[in-house]
Amino acid sequence: MLRDTRLIFVRDMKLALRSPTWLLIGIMQPLLYLFLFGPLMVTVVDHTPGFPPGGAWEVLTPALIVQTALFSGAFAGVGLLTEYRVGVVDRFRGTPASRAALLFGKVLAQAVQATAQSVLIVLVTLLVFDLDASPGGLLLSLAIAAVLAIALSSGSYALAMVLKSEAAFPALMNAVLLPLLLLSGVLLPISEQLAPGWLYNLARINPLTHVVDAERAAFRGDMSATALLTGSLALLVMAALALLWGTRTFRKENA
Repeated sequence: MLRDTRLIFVRDMKLALRSPTWLLIGIMQPLLYLFLFGPLMVTVVDHTPGFPPGGAWEVLTPALIVQTALFSGAFAGVGLLTEYRVGVVDRFRGTPASRAALLFGKVLAQAVQATAQSVLIVLVTLLVFDLDASPGGLLLSLAIAAVLAIALSSGSYALAMVLKSEAAFPALMNAVLLPLLLLSGVLLPISEQLAPGWLYNLARINPLTHVVDAERAAFRGDMSATALLTGSLALLVMAALALLWGTRTFRKENA
């Protein structure tokens, strides 16, 4: 399985590197948030109680990393649907490659791409803005983004294989991702001081909220934070369930 996973991973990375524009397109939105929304956050964070500890860039940058990994992973299924339409998936069915390896190779490639985009966001924030983050916290935040990309891309590939519709898949993903994103506190943290009670309680149910909190705690270098432990556990559960769903779907659909 390891050999098959490596072959699929190398294949998908070669395809991605042949079109490096994906890297720029993927970070275009977070860069716009950094340059056009970040300066507003500086004033808001300094004068509004209820924000997480740290400055504006320590609040906004980790959230944008989560957002980038979220969209990169969630829409990975679009590429699989294209391969399904042109017959690539059918050709894979004729090979002796492990069905689980087909998923694992693609998922790892998505994790590498999401991590590369996150590194670019961090570099821009370090070079242009007054970001203060510990090296250990930065590495941990990149690891969280990579695991999130694994979880989301696994679910995305599984859903794409179930739907098999290039029209329905993006519409469904947008319908699911928008409320998840708004309830995660990516742009404005949903704290007890800022949000009404019903909205705060609703946000606590959203596992992505805990991942964002963990990413911010890692950025601060606060390894003892409860949010870091809770978010990491929620993320690992999400990744395990998504990989289980993806593996079962790939084995069933490629049988």
